[in-house]
Amino acid sequence: MFVTHFYENKTSVLSQLLVSLPTVEENIKIKGRKAKVVQILQIDDNSYHVSIIFEKVPKKQPLKEIGKKKR
Repeated sequence: MFVTHFYENKTSVLSQLLVSLPTVEENIKIKGRKAKVVQILQIDDNSYHVSIIFEKVPKKQPLKEIGKKKR
């Protein structure tokens, strides 16, 4: 079992005890958000730091009503 710490831009996102480690370029889900593994660093025999990048979620634009103008 491996102690795995997930980081995004030097910010700790999640610490987990895993049986198998994720691989580089693997798509994973953390806290309901899609992420991609960028780098894995081995700290000790059973301790790893995993760098990830979250997928950007585009904001939805509100619909403009035709014929109404702001005053």
